Amino acid sequence: MEFEKIIAERPNKTIYKSGDCTVKVFAEDFSKADILNEALNMARVEETGLSIPKVVEVTKIDGKWAIVYDYIEGTTLAELMDKNPDKVDEYLELFVDLQLEMHSKKAPLLNKLKDKMMRKISETDLDATTRYELHTRLEGMKKHDKVCHGDFNPSNIIITPEGKAYILDWSHATQGNASADAARTYLLFSLQGKVELAEKYMNLFCKKSDTAKQYVQQWLPIVAASQSVKGKPEEKDFLLKWVNVVDYE
Repeated sequence: MEFEKIIAERPNKTIYKSGDCTVKVFAEDFSKADILNEALNMARVEETGLSIPKVVEVTKIDGKWAIVYDYIEGTTLAELMDKNPDKVDEYLELFVDLQLEMHSKKAPLLNKLKDKMMRKISETDLDATTRYELHTRLEGMKKHDKVCHGDFNPSNIIITPEGKAYILDWSHATQGNASADAARTYLLFSLQGKVELAEKYMNLFCKKSDTAKQYVQQWLPIVAASQSVKGKPEEKDFLLKWVNVVDYE
């Protein structure tokens, strides 16, 4: 397999273009279970009919696990937003519409969002009182079975030259409550310092999905805690500030 160029580099993975395919090569110490789960997530979401790259194969390259999937030619929505600041509102509309379309789908074999978050909260360094409060709050949230991305942000949306949108990176996909997914997106914008955009996103999501803003906000401490486990040190501090807005009764 010949690599034409590097598309992206992360500390534990490198993504290459190879002909009509994208090849995501993982570091040798990356969890095999997580790699296989990501490929399985993609295959299961593919069956919903959403526009996503299709998995071609899971293989090993020079002793490292790799996922091979369709290469999508285009520009990320994040790049378009940066290049055309006057069109940000238009792009945000498209972004939320894509998320709502995703939430309208079901993939019964995906891992459950609630189970994943329960486990993550238990893995945090938070004190027992805070963990108990978060577990209790999470348990009280409504159980849904909508397809949730878990990392839905403009850099994971590619727009082709023809104007078709594809959703990338399904490593965090679960089935569960759409408002938890929205809370995660809100936190992602906030982590990037895009506070105004985060608020615009939240208002637009709630308007288009007819969801009370207060309900999405109830998810913020839960999502922040669960995401803090593997976060970068600087992100962890930021996320834990959100956890601390838990209002004890």
